[in-house]
Amino acid sequence: MPTLPGGGAFRTPNPTLAAGRADEAAIAVVRHFGHRMQGLPFTLLGAVRRPSPGWTGPWHYWWQAHFLDCLVDAGRRELRREQHYDGGSGPSAGRLAARLLRTVRWRNGFRFTNSYFDDMAWLALASQRLDGLAADADKPRFRNRAASRRLLAQLELAHTPDLGGGLFWSTDRDFKNTPATAPAALYLARSGDTGQAARLLDWLDAQLYEPERRLYLDGVRLVSGKPVLVPDIYTYNQGPVLAALLAVGRDADLQRAAELVHGIAAGLVQQPEVTEEEGRKLVLRTHGAGDGGLFTGILARYLAVAARSDKLPGDVRVLAARMVADTAAGFWAGRAIENHRSWEVLVFPSDPAAAAAGKPQPGAGVELSTQLQAWMTLEAAATVAG
Repeated sequence: MPTLPGGGAFRTPNPTLAAGRADEAAIAVVRHFGHRMQGLPFTLLGAVRRPSPGWTGPWHYWWQAHFLDCLVDAGRRELRREQHYDGGSGPSAGRLAARLLRTVRWRNGFRFTNSYFDDMAWLALASQRLDGLAADADKPRFRNRAASRRLLAQLELAHTPDLGGGLFWSTDRDFKNTPATAPAALYLARSGDTGQAARLLDWLDAQLYEPERRLYLDGVRLVSGKPVLVPDIYTYNQGPVLAALLAVGRDADLQRAAELVHGIAAGLVQQPEVTEEEGRKLVLRTHGAGDGGLFTGILARYLAVAARSDKLPGDVRVLAARMVADTAAGFWAGRAIENHRSWEVLVFPSDPAAAAAGKPQPGAGVELSTQLQAWMTLEAAATVAG
């Protein structure tokens, strides 16, 4: 049985159990948060919160991008098993994903673009994955190449020589950061433009990599025309950098990817609990609700990519897989059951380390971001399990 640095054994999750938990998370989020836009047929959006503030509530574009990514995950599993994620005969996850992408455009003023380049990078990645799913499933009508073309054009405009390279975060053009640059690099690498992706990675390494902690800082802001480092460290920033390093795949990139996995394990896990039966637990740190409610799910998604990559040493892959599996187990242990109209729905905690003691309170408001985070992590665990 593989062991972890610092002790403890890694037990590979049961693949049937992991896939079943991912299905349950998909059912919970789609049923609880999925709704038609103003009741229009063949539309889908994720409600930002339940109970919902309605049409006048906030519009979180990038939350919808991750909803799309999760639906693609479920669609991949459907394709492998030839069975819908919910076991029924209604719309497949892939069909729902296509509806969601189309509805995002309508809700966003009949355009895919907005003022934030990181938002657009996330939607570009998700729409790219939907196109791949459509191709593999031989469902060309699910493809939306217009989304990728328009979003790529915006990302290219954000990549300038200012501050040595990298992408601006918004159209204000006063902040270049990891949240915009890393997913753009991953999108470009997956599109085959590894040269441009490599230049973005080189900028990240030169400007924002912290060698002592082996993690990436948040960004560089222009203040009165001068660069000022923003040294915050967030879980989600590490994820797309890790995947981009693996996708570009230069020797230095792969070495840095291995360092990054170790940095995450050393600096971004919660206080490990040690039990005689299970050994050391590596549960990832989380960042509360709101936008932060997505952060750790994003990291788990890309740690799963590392866990499956034959470009990394075995011990690094085991370490990445363990962080995903332990965090997913925490989300599952902390789930609660709520009655919603005539049916029950699972609700997941925002903190996977809280487990049973931190179960969501019945009737309390729940945000889409935290539920997507748990769903992402459970999907990641399913891919690690096989």
